[in-house]
Amino acid sequence: MEMWIATGNEGKLKEIKHVLQPQIPEISLHHQNELKAFTPRPEDGKTYLDNARIKARSLKAVRDKDWVLGDDTGLEVVGLGNLPGVHSARYAGPHASDSENTAKLLKMMTIRHVGDRKARFFCCLVIMTPDNQEWICEGELWGTIGKLPQGTHGFGYDSVFIPDGETKTLAELGPGYKLTHSHRTLALRKFLERLKS
Repeated sequence: MEMWIATGNEGKLKEIKHVLQPQIPEISLHHQNELKAFTPRPEDGKTYLDNARIKARSLKAVRDKDWVLGDDTGLEVVGLGNLPGVHSARYAGPHASDSENTAKLLKMMTIRHVGDRKARFFCCLVIMTPDNQEWICEGELWGTIGKLPQGTHGFGYDSVFIPDGETKTLAELGPGYKLTHSHRTLALRKFLERLKS
């Protein structure tokens, strides 16, 4: 089974491999950076589904006989009106680093005196099958936003996201916790269930 992942994000790739490879030993996973002549389309959709679909269809156009997976993920903070949402990866600018995005998030929460720190990570996967069916799988993880970055594991906003029922951030809890409980893992498990049904 050949599957191409429509991302260049190493953190996402690692998580996807950790979840899928043990369940599908025969899978061969590739990512868009392996293609020399591929230029991804801009993620200009209004929803996670729009963006995941843009990624999947763009890559499917050059890998039409293979499985293709497009992922769009975001962080929504209730007290910020569910921002940064679909703009999570570019919250502090088009080429912002994870630390710059996290710093902007904490700054905006301070400026706006956000009392409700409840938040969720949301993941939408669009999987294109070899015969061009489109499978949509979603997952979410609820928690709260901490006041300062803590921990060294993970990526994105993991250093400020404290999952419900925990006292540490995802970046402190480490990869084992995230690979079991994350929004992306939950979405990937739905894909596995459908694949095996």
